[in-house]
Amino acid sequence: MASERHFCTFCIDGLWFGIAAESVQEVIPSLPVTPVPLAPRAVAGLTNLRGQIIPVIDLRRRLGLEERPAALPPVNVVARSENGTVGLLVDEIGEVVEAAENAYEAAPDNLPAESRELVPGVCKFPNRLLHVLDLDKVLGGDGREVQSRKAVK
Repeated sequence: MASERHFCTFCIDGLWFGIAAESVQEVIPSLPVTPVPLAPRAVAGLTNLRGQIIPVIDLRRRLGLEERPAALPPVNVVARSENGTVGLLVDEIGEVVEAAENAYEAAPDNLPAESRELVPGVCKFPNRLLHVLDLDKVLGGDGREVQSRKAVK
């Protein structure tokens, strides 16, 4: 029997994305975000999550997609990585799904060039295609895109 992986899913600009469920701490409505001068464009700013200051990444910007319409408030997926806790702004939260390890394929070419390295693969579901995000690459794995909490102090 093939091993299964669980993904927390969400929609961004009509596309269905997922990250490893074990990386997700919680899902909350969008919190107030304080912009950070000179931060990369994808960094929406910093927010206070129950006394912990965390960076917030706008996944639409990070993936090179169109800006979110003002009438569509984002949802914040709070995730943990090796560099600390981070908030990911998405359009709509989905469910947790499971997929067999052998169900993955290379990512399609319909994604903007900036996002192809962030989505190493996809998984086919009935009538849907799950774009699996590499959270470390989304956060700039080498520290380029998002500074850890300690560096922001």
